[in-house]
Amino acid sequence: MLPDPKYTDIEVTRFVNNMMYQGKKSLAFNIFYDALSIVEEKTKDTGKTPLEIWKKALENITPMVEVKSRRVGGATFQVPQEVRPERKVSLSMKNLILFSRKRAGKSMAEKLAAEIVAAYKEEGAAFKRKEDMHRMAEANKAFAHFRF
Repeated sequence: MLPDPKYTDIEVTRFVNNMMYQGKKSLAFNIFYDALSIVEEKTKDTGKTPLEIWKKALENITPMVEVKSRRVGGATFQVPQEVRPERKVSLSMKNLILFSRKRAGKSMAEKLAAEIVAAYKEEGAAFKRKEDMHRMAEANKAFAHFRF
């Protein structure tokens, strides 16, 4: 995978690839860069670059554990499991994009920017999804011995 043209970061390319519809990569890049410029305007006072804010936002919504359904003799248990590092990144990116799309707003860039700022501040739907995932895993800790 090639790093993106503006920030020369492979993670950005990965994110844009997840966001892209029907192979329209240049449009996806434009949306992403517009979103980061909006983020920059919203968070001038933090003294961080928009890319740092985006990375911190992704970090904030990255789940450590998830639950998987496992059948044990007729009953289905939600078994908590640690998330593989690559899946962590993938899950966080996909959640950020999913909840950005669901958000109210004018353009996708604005919606994405709003979700990035919310995730950075540890709030918003994507952060809530991570919290719920952790809560589920915590509640089902008793079934951890069913791991496969």
